Amino acid sequence: MVKPAENPCLVQAKLKRWERKECKPNSLPVLHKMHVKFGDTVKVISGRDKGKIGEVTKIFTHNSTIVIKDVNLKTKHMKSREEGEPGQIVKIEAPIHSSNVMLYSKDKDVISRVGHKVLEDGQKVRYLIKTGEIIDTVEKWKQLKEAKDKETTQVAVTSSS
Repeated sequence: MVKPAENPCLVQAKLKRWERKECKPNSLPVLHKMHVKFGDTVKVISGRDKGKIGEVTKIFTHNSTIVIKDVNLKTKHMKSREEGEPGQIVKIEAPIHSSNVMLYSKDKDVISRVGHKVLEDGQKVRYLIKTGEIIDTVEKWKQLKEAKDKETTQVAVTSSS
């Protein structure tokens, strides 16, 4: 019979050489719940890019960071891959912490905190507290899925050509 440990979560996952992360007893890292999801329109409320508005394109749950389209641009110097090809300077979007953004309503031009409620049909949705606008709609998720599928097919076509 196995005895339960006094402090079961002493294991640390090594993500990067300098970064350690709290873990669950099964050695998987603890993932933080975030108030933003892929495709949300957000406004940056602190930092160098304060006031900028963009759409969430990527989410990293292990350290609660997100990538926003055309926000927090960094310059990356790329080496040439082939002999004849010159090197180049590329602008890339760096991650920003999710606590530095708030959800944004395009209709009312206002930022708001997010709330959760259950509709009459039993569907659990997120909504903006200030405006009451529902964020999670079935049509929106279908549009996002179609856009993502279209993007992956374009990448597959260009790589096969």
